[in-house]
Amino acid sequence: MTANAFQTTHGFTPEGEWAAPGRVNLIGEHTDYNDGFVMPFALPHTTHAAAARRDDGTLRLHSSAKPSHTVQLRIDDLEPGGIDNWAAYPAGVVWALRGAGHDAIRGADIHYDSTIPIGAGLSSSAALEVVTALALRDLYDLPLHPWQLARLCQRAENVFVGAPTGIMDQTASACCTKGHALFLDAQDLNHRQIPFDLAAEGLCLLVVDTRVKHTHSDGEYGQRRRGCEEGAAALGVNTLRDIPYEELDAALAELKDESVRRLIRHVVTENQRVERVVAALEAGDARGIGPLLTEGHMSLRDDFRVSCPELDLVVEVANETGALGARMTGGGFGGAAIVLVADGISDKVAEAITTRLPGARIFPAAPCAGAQRLR
Repeated sequence: MTANAFQTTHGFTPEGEWAAPGRVNLIGEHTDYNDGFVMPFALPHTTHAAAARRDDGTLRLHSSAKPSHTVQLRIDDLEPGGIDNWAAYPAGVVWALRGAGHDAIRGADIHYDSTIPIGAGLSSSAALEVVTALALRDLYDLPLHPWQLARLCQRAENVFVGAPTGIMDQTASACCTKGHALFLDAQDLNHRQIPFDLAAEGLCLLVVDTRVKHTHSDGEYGQRRRGCEEGAAALGVNTLRDIPYEELDAALAELKDESVRRLIRHVVTENQRVERVVAALEAGDARGIGPLLTEGHMSLRDDFRVSCPELDLVVEVANETGALGARMTGGGFGGAAIVLVADGISDKVAEAITTRLPGARIFPAAPCAGAQRLR
């Protein structure tokens, strides 16, 4: 379908087609930009790109979501803050790749299709960046590993788009594998695949899209990040990752600003929760991660203060109806929650949630493959 749409739009056959997934973060929220631990997995929802090279310095971008308009840009004119629509994400990737010395890129025609819900906290922007980077890497034979693509995509989003996101979303889209969650150390990008087969234990993970929209470039996200940086500076550490869980109370006692104390408490305890989830999954105890999910939500709600009434309602209703655990996932201020349930009550829990939150969209999620070339 994407290749056919490319041909309809551009008038010729693309050189290839690629896909990059959205992601759900199982645990580890607002820890990646503090050099901490995260644990995402890839969704079956993807962004597809059909693309072909150009040699005239022109970038032409078209999306099925905006079928009446093709964005045309000169790659030599790309600069941060210069584009105020969706095209800033793929254009930023071109800018970041060329800024890293990959001057072989002299242009491209690209058409995009996506099944990732926009604004749901499922990393639609990262998937758009990663599929663009992967297509350009293959088209121009660039010597880049998936994790290197993720780094460049993060730079595109941070600097070109102006959204202060961490590295998790892009790494998840680029590096996840089917049947696994990705245990990622954001400090050095070391990662390993953790088997995550809920069906084998009679479990199911539901994603609940509240349909409350948010954007990462809003001031609230940046405010939290600055608060974390201020806390690290006040404690004399490079990042909050450097505060051991065992020394948290002593660290908090040094600070007078209660808002900064709350941010630090969340990040340090969340890093520990990630490690506890890894240990439980490696021990074959997927049921045991349920309380940790709920504990993480309480921390995001009360300490980091990035939840919202709709997300809190989902967690409350799910747990009251028999879920093993639930929490918001993503940057917050809207978006999605995840709910861990036994197979036999998944429909009951989903019905209870939609009864209380009629606009919610609910679907089961299983770990899928990361970005790949399709043809």
